[in-house]
Amino acid sequence: MSESNSHNAPDALNAGRLRANRQLDEQAVWTRFRAGDQRAFEDLMTTHYRTLFRYGNRFSADPEFIKDSIQDLFLYLWERRVSLHPEVSVKPYLLVSLRRQMHRKKTGKLVNESLTDETEPGFQVEFSVEEQFIEDEAAVRRAEQLKKLLNTLPARQKEVVYLRFFQELSRDEIAGVMSITPQTVSNLLQLAFRQLRNSQGIELLLPLLWLVSTCW
Repeated sequence: MSESNSHNAPDALNAGRLRANRQLDEQAVWTRFRAGDQRAFEDLMTTHYRTLFRYGNRFSADPEFIKDSIQDLFLYLWERRVSLHPEVSVKPYLLVSLRRQMHRKKTGKLVNESLTDETEPGFQVEFSVEEQFIEDEAAVRRAEQLKKLLNTLPARQKEVVYLRFFQELSRDEIAGVMSITPQTVSNLLQLAFRQLRNSQGIELLLPLLWLVSTCW
């Protein structure tokens, strides 16, 4: 193992442990929610509302439509909580549920097949000062450059990159959210970075490229 990889291994291990602990905490809230605990229901909404809104904003520019979709989603889950699966990865489950809810509300029917680049709304990458903890002008400029770079990608490639590196979902979780196979997730990610390698500003992507080479 190279010196660089030896330094990065503990960081990856710690990140994995934090993710596992977070999932255990979320599972506990989910169990209480299914049992009818209103506080757990409120915790679910409080914890995930902003993430869901940001994700929904990638597909619609109408904030009221997104808010209504999130509200309808949580009402649906509460009414059917007893019949929901007892063990889920909470954030990916909510993301895919919102995706379907928004599409159902727009089309008037539930569509089971995955959306294609031609049929789904444009997926836009956005950065906010609060979301990305940007504190100086140089970081703001880098974020803007990265946003422009990522927005040159086709919609599904952008969504894979967003879910992997900004929502920290695993390959299997992304596959569930997007209704595609894990191998397709890997293929889309590799295609995205193949295209981005040919773009200017590649130094902005080096941390992501390292993660692709070591984790996928």
